[in-house]
Amino acid sequence: MYPPHTFAANPLDRGEVERRDEGWIAAQAQLPQSQFLPFSNLNVLLGDDPAPTLGWLSPDGIPSDGLTSTPTMLGMMDGATHFAIEVNEDAAAFIEDWTDMRFVDCRAAGESLPGPEGGIVAQARAQLDWHRRHRFCSVCGQPTEKRRGGQMRFCPACKAQHFPRTDPVVIVVVEDKEGDRCLLGQSRGRLQRMRMYSALAGFMDQGEAIEEAVAREIMEEAGIEVKNVRYHSSQPWPFPSSLMIGCIAEAATTDINMDAEEMTDVQWFTRSEVLLALKGKSERLTVPAPLAIAHHLIKSWAMGE
Repeated sequence: MYPPHTFAANPLDRGEVERRDEGWIAAQAQLPQSQFLPFSNLNVLLGDDPAPTLGWLSPDGIPSDGLTSTPTMLGMMDGATHFAIEVNEDAAAFIEDWTDMRFVDCRAAGESLPGPEGGIVAQARAQLDWHRRHRFCSVCGQPTEKRRGGQMRFCPACKAQHFPRTDPVVIVVVEDKEGDRCLLGQSRGRLQRMRMYSALAGFMDQGEAIEEAVAREIMEEAGIEVKNVRYHSSQPWPFPSSLMIGCIAEAATTDINMDAEEMTDVQWFTRSEVLLALKGKSERLTVPAPLAIAHHLIKSWAMGE
C-alpha cells in the first residue's frame, strides 16, 4: 500500500455507534477532557511546540459567545472526544492573543503538520464547509438541523435526512507505448499562473466506473485514447470535499488534440525531463509540490515504482 498522502491517515475513531445518541454528544461537549479544534473562516488553529501542531483547546478555552454554530464531533482518541468548532472574528482574535497560536490556511497547515494531524484537518474542514453550504433542505427549502454530531442534517419540516457528500475525482498519469514519456497538462487558472504541469484530472460522472472516467477525461482534455488503467493511491482533498483517485494508464494513441477551452497546454515529457523537474532542475517543467497526489503519481512513474 502506498504511504498515506497529505490529508490522509486520520487516527480518530469516528464513533459511528456513539454518535447516534444526541444526549451523549451534548454531554461529551461539556467534559473538561474533551478537545476542540477551532476554525476561523475555515482556517485552522495551529500551535508551534516546537514544530507545528493542531491547536486543541478544552471547553473552558472557548469564548461562550464566540461560536458561529454548534460543535461538530470528529471522533474519539486517547479517551477524549474531539470536536471541530467555528468561531467568529472576535473570538478568533481572543484565542490568538490568549494562546499565542495562529489561524492558518488549511493547505499551508497540511504542508507542515504530521500526517495524522493533516487527516484530522481534512475531515474537519470538509465537514464545517458542508454545513455552511447546506443550511436549508434541498427537498422543501426549510432550515435544517445538525444531527449525529454533524454527520447528518435533518429537516424538521419534511423529515429528509442529508449527509455530507464526497466528490470523486480521477487524476491520471498517462505513459506512452514505450513507457519512456508521460502526458502532463496545464489547466487554466492556478497551474497556468504557476507555469506548472500536472497529471490530468476531472470529476467522475454519475453511473461511471473509475476506468471509464479516466478514459473520458483523457480523451476530453488531450484527445488521447488510453488502456490498461491501474489504480495507484487516493487522497482526501478538502477544498471543499473531494477524493482524488490516482491512476496510471497506458496510451493507445499518442497524437495530442487538446481541449483549448479547458487546457492551456498538454505535452509529452520524457522520463529524464521529469526526473530533473522533481529535483527542481528543469528549465521547462515544474511539477506540483508533495502536498498533492499529482506529485507522487508523477514521481512514482518517473522512478518506475
